[in-house]
Amino acid sequence: MIDCILQTAKDNALTASLLTTQQKNNALRFMADELELQADLILSANKIDVDNATNLSSVMIDRLSLSSARIKGMADGLREVALLPDPVGRVLDESINKAGLDIKKISVPFGVVAVIFESRPNVASDTAGLCLKSGNACILRGGKESFNSVTAIVKALKDGLKKAGLPDGIINTVSDKSRESANRLMTANGYVDLLIPRGGAGLIKSCVQNATVNCIETGTGICHIYVDKSADIDMALDIIENAKTSRPSVCNAEEVLLIHTDIKKDFLPKLYDRLVSKRIATGKTPVELRLHDNVYGIIDGKKAGDNDFDTEFLDYVLAVKAVDDVVEAVNHIAKHSTHHSEAVIATDNFVAETFTKSVDSAAVYVNASTRFTDGGEFGLGCEIGISTQKLHARGPMGLNELNTYKYIVKGNGQIR
Repeated sequence: MIDCILQTAKDNALTASLLTTQQKNNALRFMADELELQADLILSANKIDVDNATNLSSVMIDRLSLSSARIKGMADGLREVALLPDPVGRVLDESINKAGLDIKKISVPFGVVAVIFESRPNVASDTAGLCLKSGNACILRGGKESFNSVTAIVKALKDGLKKAGLPDGIINTVSDKSRESANRLMTANGYVDLLIPRGGAGLIKSCVQNATVNCIETGTGICHIYVDKSADIDMALDIIENAKTSRPSVCNAEEVLLIHTDIKKDFLPKLYDRLVSKRIATGKTPVELRLHDNVYGIIDGKKAGDNDFDTEFLDYVLAVKAVDDVVEAVNHIAKHSTHHSEAVIATDNFVAETFTKSVDSAAVYVNASTRFTDGGEFGLGCEIGISTQKLHARGPMGLNELNTYKYIVKGNGQIR
């Protein structure tokens, strides 16, 4: 079955690459409309997945769950992609060489883009839309926990393609959830031109280590916030609460807080009040604080374990440590970060500049939440993943990152 899917995607890749901008935008709007028209069917399928997810935590259930608002958000994401410039055929560079050859560097689709993802069903819609607009055929392999949701979403998307007069083989999905099907995608040389894993550390590590096709390392997010002694304290508390609690199950949520040692005795009780006491009083889930030895005892919390500063919790858990200055903060981040997103809260420009120049992550913030690392927030419409590597793509990946390039060279009889 998966070999048939690979062949179907390959057969449709050329068609996808030759679509006009108008054809692609028209199809995206039909796909968005079908998501909304079939919302009840998608929600019913999602309920089956949620009811079956008895082994998932509440925050991971939130990651899996769909609602009418989230489906509308998926549809609006496709419509936003339709409004973006077409990335295919852009002239990236042009020159005339000494032989008189006109050399153009042109953006072109990859061909077949495969995405292996886990519990977030909206990934299916975002991926399909971005791949279509960037001229690629796609293969989607969701996790078993989101199987029914993804199946319903893909049906709606395919129906949209058909209404637009396009072959539905531009979008493909793998229903086989065995490890063998994932391994086949990882090693489908000649069929898969780009593989993107979206999920936990285990999935990403497996793809990076085992793939023989081109693979983008997307981010687990051990995201840090450093609060300098020059920070505006109220601003820092607002940012920390947003970065940790607005949606803790996503990769741009804060997992580690570093604070300047000079302010720890004053700042930590305020942090506890904001993340624990006030949240309990208002019926919200409190944050469990894992405290390094140098802050343990100042406020209530668990003593941090050996792995707490190297863990993507994806939950209401925050590891906390004091550092002597921005240099120690940068060094801690260099040792423990996954190079996703980090932030500094400071009014001292030297501290902020030192942090931004020294931290080697895909997104580095000054006085803002790490939760902004997102394709939609960056003006990309939506994203196919957040790359934490350095070659080809880094940070939120949108349309431009789903194109590679080739050289088109025109002459009038030149020989060398």
